[in-house]
Amino acid sequence: MKPKPNHKPQVLIIGCGFGGLEAVRVLSKAAVNIVLIDRTNHHLFQPLLYQVATAGLSAPAISAPIRHILRREMRRGNLTVLQAAVTAIDAADRSVVLDDGERLDYDHLIVAAGATHSYFGHNDWARHARGLKTLADAFSIRAQVIGAFERAERCANPIERATWMSFVVVGAGPTGVEMAGTLSEIAQHTLSNEFRRIDSKHARVVLLEGSDKVLGSFVPALQQRAREQLKRLRVDVRTGSKVIAIDESGVSYQSLEGDVQLTHHVPSRTVIWAAGVQGSPLGKTLAATAGATLDRAGRVIVGPDLSLANHPEIAVIGDLAAAQSHGVGTPT
Repeated sequence: MKPKPNHKPQVLIIGCGFGGLEAVRVLSKAAVNIVLIDRTNHHLFQPLLYQVATAGLSAPAISAPIRHILRREMRRGNLTVLQAAVTAIDAADRSVVLDDGERLDYDHLIVAAGATHSYFGHNDWARHARGLKTLADAFSIRAQVIGAFERAERCANPIERATWMSFVVVGAGPTGVEMAGTLSEIAQHTLSNEFRRIDSKHARVVLLEGSDKVLGSFVPALQQRAREQLKRLRVDVRTGSKVIAIDESGVSYQSLEGDVQLTHHVPSRTVIWAAGVQGSPLGKTLAATAGATLDRAGRVIVGPDLSLANHPEIAVIGDLAAAQSHGVGTPT
């Protein structure tokens, strides 16, 4: 679909995370019409979601209405914000379809749809191990954590009580480390003396990590410091632990002790998933309609200018994009 003569190019931006937000701010100064599409009407500061999940912050502290954040850009008159989900992309026709059936044409498309949880082929684990990507996730985890202590308070069976007071975090990246540390702080300090029948200090927080490192993508000095902090907070860190099952009874994992592979089980009613992410489903949509190539994590491989090889009018940015840096795939 070719641009009409003497009309401003229409730029569609899908997603209002950090990438989408910055794209709007830059392009709003250009002679283009912008349509920003997001499933929600608020921008979320995801790095602090764990604070909402553990009642350290309220939701408004890490989220704000998109139109309010972009009020200066809105005044320029070339920005429209739509709360909707994109269900289809037609690269040949240069259009997208929204969840209500509306079709929008574009001259340029920027896909900043982010990432979602990855359970490495075990999607059934999601029923028992909530991830942390949205405010809804944070609210659910917060209710589950507080609810676990409440159930323990009412439980007469010491074994069952210990299960309610055991919390497992899978994945020792930034989110997992922050979540595990904060959960332990809650048990050791925040809820101290809040209950009559239980002592919250007896709660156990276990952090499971498949590799042999905590914060594996960071420098060794920071990894060591994180381990020391977690030890001080009484978090039970178990690296080299490959999760093999998650159900209502807890988490099973395997680890090597010498040359022997052992299977362990941690009884728990509260398991939090922070072990992996994969690209938004729109990555597969771009693969089907625009011939995009995806990496193992479902991210779209883009060129140096973040565009698709066969469709230079389509750019992919943020967590959904995999750019090549010195031959190594890197999120943009």
